Amino acid sequence: MAESFGAADLEAVVPRLRRYARALTGNREAADDLIQDTLERAWTKRVLWQPGTDLRAWMFTVMHNVFVNGTRRSRATVSLDDMAVEDVGAAAATSVETGVVLAELARALSLLPEEQREVLLLVGLEQFSYAEASEVLGVPIGTVMSRLSRARERLRILLEAGGAGVDRQAPLRRVK
Repeated sequence: MAESFGAADLEAVVPRLRRYARALTGNREAADDLIQDTLERAWTKRVLWQPGTDLRAWMFTVMHNVFVNGTRRSRATVSLDDMAVEDVGAAAATSVETGVVLAELARALSLLPEEQREVLLLVGLEQFSYAEASEVLGVPIGTVMSRLSRARERLRILLEAGGAGVDRQAPLRRVK
């Protein structure tokens, strides 16, 4: 069977994979390792990709599976402490305030439960539809919607509290 996509097709997806991997892992080295593992897995399994389907979504599915498998194996602690202000994006260069806000956002994202963070990043950052996110994560659309709702609410609370002293496992309550 002929290759269904080439190296150039993979290279076109790498910047989006890098952004998602960095947000998932919280540090540059782990993100680079995740991208490398994802590209290797995608290349060796390229015959499984169905021509005519969205390569980007398939690559995100591969990355998600590699990340979940790696997390299950290692259960390592993720730290954003090594993230420099200039690493949070080009917008940080425009002002110190922007850099501080982006750093707070990165820290709040790291405090979200993994399944909520994944959905929030796919839908909010990568602009996936609910159906695409559902396919990438292998969960029903309703699960994507509920995780996204909980992630947005928890993120709002974390940002309002400044992320300090908020227990990761504490259940959220709606106060009216």
